[in-house]
Amino acid sequence: MPTETITIQTEAGHALEGSLELPTGLTRGIALFAHCFTCTRQSKAAVAVARALSKEGIACLRFDFTGLGGSGGEFGRAGFATDVADLVLAANYLVERFEQPVLLVGHSLGGAAVLAAAEDIGADNIAAIATIGAPSDVPHVLERIKGDLAAIRATGEGEVSIGGRAFTLGRAFIERVEHADLLAEVARLRKPVLLLHSPTDAVVGIDNASALFGAATHPKSFVSLEGADHLLLDSRDAEFAASMIASWAHRYLPLRDDWPMPEKGVVVKTGHGKFGTEVHTDSHRFLADEPRSVGGDDTGPTPYDLLLAALGTCTAMTMKMYADREGWPFEGASIHLTHERDHEGDCAECAKGAGTGDGLQALTRRIELAGEALTAEQREKIIAIADKCPVHRTLEGPLHIRTET
Repeated sequence: MPTETITIQTEAGHALEGSLELPTGLTRGIALFAHCFTCTRQSKAAVAVARALSKEGIACLRFDFTGLGGSGGEFGRAGFATDVADLVLAANYLVERFEQPVLLVGHSLGGAAVLAAAEDIGADNIAAIATIGAPSDVPHVLERIKGDLAAIRATGEGEVSIGGRAFTLGRAFIERVEHADLLAEVARLRKPVLLLHSPTDAVVGIDNASALFGAATHPKSFVSLEGADHLLLDSRDAEFAASMIASWAHRYLPLRDDWPMPEKGVVVKTGHGKFGTEVHTDSHRFLADEPRSVGGDDTGPTPYDLLLAALGTCTAMTMKMYADREGWPFEGASIHLTHERDHEGDCAECAKGAGTGDGLQALTRRIELAGEALTAEQREKIIAIADKCPVHRTLEGPLHIRTET
């Protein structure tokens, strides 16, 4: 999956830095991820969720809040209100670039921030909102700060420790956190909300999820992350949360009307990585690609994989259809196919001139039939019918390919 580095200028004069995870196929939607308190866009949750969404066709921007990671500005003079302003800027960037509403996703205090930012982003620009381990009481984060907050209020700034890291906090930081009324913000939301929270979260208790859920209006959903820690340090917890958000989001990010679906045949479109190619039928979409060993991204089967799959699936369907029609105890088949080149030396077809040009090419098909009750004669006839499948006959017949422009 391609990752694009994004820079967004703030009104304060510094830049926010982010990573935009782009789908290798068609983009069905966009998402914005807000990381946890003092974390960065490189946290396990941020990376896992963003990449899981991109696999589902949802471009996801994970960025660093002011003063953290690669973003400019001073964290200690920012505070919750600045996080909200950063989110509004990032959301506006995505909406303008992709011309569709954004899915907001936030982790911990980032979850509180996306809920608080929703009103400023605007209902028309939001598809849905998902949070992971979000606090219902924003001033709760002050409890995670080790330092003399009273002295900071009196003198204007001071040194503190957050999560084992040293920061200089200003009075404005504390005041902006204290004045946040998140439950009132949530009550005003009129967008789908998904809350993910661990009942064993020792940092932000599960009662926070209950308060948020009670304040939110329908449609609202809850997913328990039982056994997970607050930061989702176990990659399995992060991946589970990501998969839940991606699946839930599909309901609120419907396929766009401009995704071409041919009435007849197949449409193939390039433009996704070096070799990544979209394949559209009248009812399906998928990707074809080349392996990393030859410069591809390995996001889908290769052209020869598809060729072998066409022969194998057609063979299996034809044998099943024939056996069912005859009423035979056929229980299925396993077909292994390979593609080989330059075997003139041991091929009887070489004498007929088939080995000219780029050399003889051969498709090898090994068929294993299931069904102990099949007689030897029935097995022989089922194997014989494999050569009569439509794709087999097309490949061996006088096929001509016409190119039009």
